[in-house]
Amino acid sequence: MSEKTHEGLKWVMRAGYGARGVIYTIIGGLALLAALKRTQASGTKDALAALRDEPYGIPALFAIGIGLLAYLVWRVAAGVKDVEDHGTDAKGLTARLGQITTGLIHGGIGVSVLALALSGKNSGGSSAQDWTQKLMAMPAGRYIVAAGALILLGAGIYYAYKGLSGKYKGHLARTHFTESIDPIVKIGLVIYGGILALVAFSLGYAALTANPEQAGGLGEALQDLRGMAFGRFLLGGAGLGLIGFAVYNFVEAGYRVVPKFSDPDIRTLLD
Repeated sequence: MSEKTHEGLKWVMRAGYGARGVIYTIIGGLALLAALKRTQASGTKDALAALRDEPYGIPALFAIGIGLLAYLVWRVAAGVKDVEDHGTDAKGLTARLGQITTGLIHGGIGVSVLALALSGKNSGGSSAQDWTQKLMAMPAGRYIVAAGALILLGAGIYYAYKGLSGKYKGHLARTHFTESIDPIVKIGLVIYGGILALVAFSLGYAALTANPEQAGGLGEALQDLRGMAFGRFLLGGAGLGLIGFAVYNFVEAGYRVVPKFSDPDIRTLLD
């Protein structure tokens, strides 16, 4: 890639991580508010629908949607061009495939966000249930849903491990700000991983029982936390954790170190 392409991709990356940060700030903030006011926790779909009704909500949705499409471009380009030097062995190829997959998922979310901004339509109900029902109607649909649950569980474990092990630090430039914000980033990654695992378990149970109504997305996972003992505290903690994960994305937007177009002498939080 040329220097100009590198610089363009860097800004695409920043827009993508920034959009993710905005989404999880909204979801985490609504979860925290739900814990304080005893209202229902919102998932991605409901949170974005609520944003549309706010002043300047539609321009904000357009910005988020475009940002998520930028994240799609960044992750696919990173996986195909291997700008983060994962390599071509089995481990490296798996990491690069994971980058492409997460990019495609967020690109799909970006398209739905732009559709919401344009039409204002929110069909209600659970997106997870809708997609699970469609998948189960396909040949071997239960197995597809089960495989998706395993992949999501793996992602949850990976994010939690990434936070606990500090592996993410090798991708972040060392500055006074990133050093001071690091504990919030760590907690955010761990809690986000735990919430993904809850969503994975609900999809797995839906596959096991062949009942799409058992499937739940992020909003349902947060509601499940509320139904547990000390549920309001768990929900409030999850909300703070999701805000921490939003902070992680904002930090990635501003301070991510990419081997193939960052200064080779830059110090990371691992150095």
